[in-house]
Amino acid sequence: LLHFIGSKDMWRAYSDMREANFKNSDKYFHARGNYDAAQRGPGGAWAAKVISDAREGIQRLTGHGAEDSRADQAANKWGRSGKDPNHFRPKGLPSKY
Repeated sequence: LLHFIGSKDMWRAYSDMREANFKNSDKYFHARGNYDAAQRGPGGAWAAKVISDAREGIQRLTGHGAEDSRADQAANKWGRSGKDPNHFRPKGLPSKY
């Protein structure tokens, strides 16, 4: 069950990122989704890792830059490890996110 809820946390972060459409905010949303999911426990952390790894793998296959993918994965790991996602929060991002 917790892996399902962790998946919902990841989807919420992705949806918020799309809605915000805010420059330089993707690392924040990566970290936040992973952080929220991992706070649910091992099942949530597992779901966050699986989803993050799959997303990055797909992006690499579709020509997403390797350097950007590494930066995304670093933000994913940051959040999953319980570190504050606001470390990546861009100045001016609306507080609702």
